[in-house]
Amino acid sequence: MSSHTVVAIDPLLGEEGAAALVELCERFGRYRMYSEEPIGSAFASGLPQRYDAVTNFVRTGGLRGEREPVPTLAARTNYFRDEYAYGQTPRIEGIEPFLHHQGFVDAARAVHGRAVIEPAIVFANLLVPGQELAIHTDVPEFRGCDRKVVPQWLLVVMRHSDLFEEHRMPIATGVAWFHDCAGGEFVHYPNGPDAPAAAHQVRNDSALVLDTDSVFHGVGRVGGPDAGVAPLRPGMSLDFAGDDTWVVHDGDSTVATYRWDELRFSVSWKAYCFESTEERDAWRAHADDLTIDVVLDRLVADLRARGRIGDTVPADEELAKVLVDEYIRFPPG
Repeated sequence: MSSHTVVAIDPLLGEEGAAALVELCERFGRYRMYSEEPIGSAFASGLPQRYDAVTNFVRTGGLRGEREPVPTLAARTNYFRDEYAYGQTPRIEGIEPFLHHQGFVDAARAVHGRAVIEPAIVFANLLVPGQELAIHTDVPEFRGCDRKVVPQWLLVVMRHSDLFEEHRMPIATGVAWFHDCAGGEFVHYPNGPDAPAAAHQVRNDSALVLDTDSVFHGVGRVGGPDAGVAPLRPGMSLDFAGDDTWVVHDGDSTVATYRWDELRFSVSWKAYCFESTEERDAWRAHADDLTIDVVLDRLVADLRARGRIGDTVPADEELAKVLVDEYIRFPPG
C-alpha cells in the first residue's frame, strides 16, 4: 500500500450535467445518517459499522487533533448519505450518465491496470457545517463477502491484513463535487500512511479517481477549521425544503437549517475492475466465494502465529478490537 495512481477529471460533466446532478440531489430529497446503514452480520453486532475509523477519530481528535466530548466528535463525523444506484439498477431517474461515465471507466483502467470495468454503486454524501470525515480507507469487497453480509470494519481488516488478496475485488472510486464550499478539502495519502498527506480543494464539476480501499483519506471540516456543529445524533435526516434550503429533522422537529452553499455535496462512483471477462464471469457465478467463518478462522490463525492471542479465542467484540488494532495502521495523528 505504498504508492497509488490518482486521476483528476476537470471538468467532469459540463455545466448542464453538473446542474442536473444538483437538481437530482434535490429531487431525491431525504438523506439518512451514515450510522444507520444496516449491520451485515451477527458477529460483533454491538460495534459501529466503521468501528475502526470511529475509534481512531475519537483517539486522535480528527484532522485538527481536538479533544472534544465524544457526542460532539460523533456529530462531526456522522454525515448524511444515500444511494443513487446499486449495481446496474438506478434508484433515481437521471443518474445513468454519471453511472456509465466514460471518463470514470478510463480512469479506473489507469488506477488498477485492468481492462474490464463494471460500475457497481453511486452514492451521495452531504456534510453540514462543522462536519468532517474521519481518516479511513473505504469498505472493500471480496468474492462472497461484502457490506451486505459482513461488518464493514471486518472487510477493512481483511484488506489491510493482506490475507485475502486472491479473493479481493479491485475497486476504483471516483469522488465528484458539484459546488464549491468553504473548507471540506479532500485529504488523502497516495504515497502511503507514513508519507505527507495531500489536500485537494474541491471544485464544482470535478472529480478524483483512485483506489480508496487502499489509500487513506478524509474530509476537512466544512465551513472552515473553527466551524461549530449542530447537536446531531443517529436517527435524524437531512431534507431538501425548496428555495435553496436544507433542513435537519429529528422526527417532526427542526434541528438546523442551511443554505445550499453551506453544505458539502459529493457523489461517489465505484466500479469493479477485472483483468478479463472470464474473471468477471467467475465473480458473477460466485465461483470460489469466501464465507465469514473461513475469514475468521484465517484471521484467528494469523493472530496466533503473531502471538497476539492464545488457544482461547476472545469473545466477538474483544476479538474485533484485537483485529482492528493489529492490522489497520492509520496515518500518525
